[in-house]
Amino acid sequence: MDTINPSSASIPAIPDWLAIVREKVESLRFGVVQLVVHDGKVTQIERTEKTRLPAPSGLRAE
Repeated sequence: MDTINPSSASIPAIPDWLAIVREKVESLRFGVVQLVVHDGKVTQIERTEKTRLPAPSGLRAE
């Protein structure tokens, strides 16, 4: 009887684009990471970062 060694089982490879997305998200404080997909494949990754400015002193937000 054959035994299956869990360490030899094939593990699907992580796509290159996923590492790029993870890097972009981890380095982003406020913003958007957008994926562009063509024919079921990620072809472009866009990152838009927003900079939040502190409210001027003396003004109250209502």
